[in-house]
Amino acid sequence: MPSFYEKIHTLSQKIEENNSWRQKGCFNLIPSETTPSLLVKMCEISDPSGRYAEHRTMKGEEIYFYQGTDFIRDVELEAQQELGHFFGCREVELRPISGQMANEVVFKGMVRFINRNRPEDQPTRKMKLVMNNELTKGGHLSSQPMGALFNFVEEDPKTGKEHVLNFPVLKENPYKADLEKLAEMLEEHKPELLIFGKSMFIYQEPIKFVYNLVKDWAERPIIMYDMAHVLGLYGAFQSALEEGADVITGSTHKTFFGPQRGVIAGNFPAGSSLRNLWLDIRGRAFPGSTSNHHLGTLLALLMASYEMNEFKEEYQKQVRHNARAFAKALKEKGIPVEGDESDGFTETHQVLIRVRAYGLGNEIARRLEENNILTNYQALPDDETFLESSGIRMGVQEMTRFGMKENDFDVLAGLIADVVIKNKKVKEEVKKFRQNFLEMRFCLAPREALPLATRILQSIFHYPDFVSLFIENLEKNL
Repeated sequence: MPSFYEKIHTLSQKIEENNSWRQKGCFNLIPSETTPSLLVKMCEISDPSGRYAEHRTMKGEEIYFYQGTDFIRDVELEAQQELGHFFGCREVELRPISGQMANEVVFKGMVRFINRNRPEDQPTRKMKLVMNNELTKGGHLSSQPMGALFNFVEEDPKTGKEHVLNFPVLKENPYKADLEKLAEMLEEHKPELLIFGKSMFIYQEPIKFVYNLVKDWAERPIIMYDMAHVLGLYGAFQSALEEGADVITGSTHKTFFGPQRGVIAGNFPAGSSLRNLWLDIRGRAFPGSTSNHHLGTLLALLMASYEMNEFKEEYQKQVRHNARAFAKALKEKGIPVEGDESDGFTETHQVLIRVRAYGLGNEIARRLEENNILTNYQALPDDETFLESSGIRMGVQEMTRFGMKENDFDVLAGLIADVVIKNKKVKEEVKKFRQNFLEMRFCLAPREALPLATRILQSIFHYPDFVSLFIENLEKNL
């Protein structure tokens, strides 16, 4: 049995090796991940990471139930303002600690909202009918009955399953909605909630089209848009709230620069017919779903929001250019790329490839990982199961932040083609190529960030020798 000290040293060594492999030796193309900046990471480990700041509105006043919370209260308010500026909206709820929790909070709020006029002698009802994107057509797990939607939708008496209908898709391009059929389904079924957004996400969602169809209904559906994958591309890719979405949700660590958290946002001014929905959502955020809402990552989200609002135009433009260049290069090198070539294959950060001719998706993803290229195997719309997936899902957002441009993705596409088509070993080439992309962009430059990070560390730890050693080692790597 190893000793306490042996276990600590072994784990520390493994952490160091993993950090070095992921940050210096690999190309991370997983579309749901990103590396936060140095200062965002410093925020995550700061004093608030061990604290509580429960609060709720009572008699028109925001009441905090712990002392010592003035700082983090101001952080939360400022983060709401920064994200409100980013989305161009009035209301932002930041207490969900993941995108899936953000969705669940909205579902809980919806159930309360639809029961607002329920007679006291009547039981609480669930949502009668929800429409969403089918899981195998790219829909996100958290918007499915098997995910966060579980237990919030009534059963269909005909099937015994939750009453959920999927948005129809075009036969010739299953990544786009069939608008004509969608209009017919909306008119026929009159859903209470529409959940747009995907995890396999290369085109805009038809928010404006649907809003114009339902806006004059006496009882129109709530339009929700789970923008988790494209949150950091808001505005450049799609401005959902301007197009008619009532509420957007998302996670803050995919294309957005933040730590792992969730967010809910929308416009619900006083006097709005949907104002009570927002109040119900806030009440389900706390005390309905959270107690401690991870204050270290809340502080980090504020720092990330500063970065995003400062650099978003340049970052968003480069991400979308890189994705299209990457898709084009993969196609040219012989790998089938999903989507419409006339549309540039993608409008987001994601690129989808079909690899079934060379093996199952999970087998190809493992082969790529063995060559230090990290991807995500994916069931494509014509696959029957994720266990026999035909696709690989990739995102360019993290490597764009590390300085890659269109020509660099052309080189990377060649390495991927060597692995996928030729089963060639390119690990050493990949490690060497990655050395060109070690400095993070779209944030404060390392030499400017280092003194601030040092001051934060000195305020956290009481060991001057440790801080000096940290600074010395960090400077060696800059």
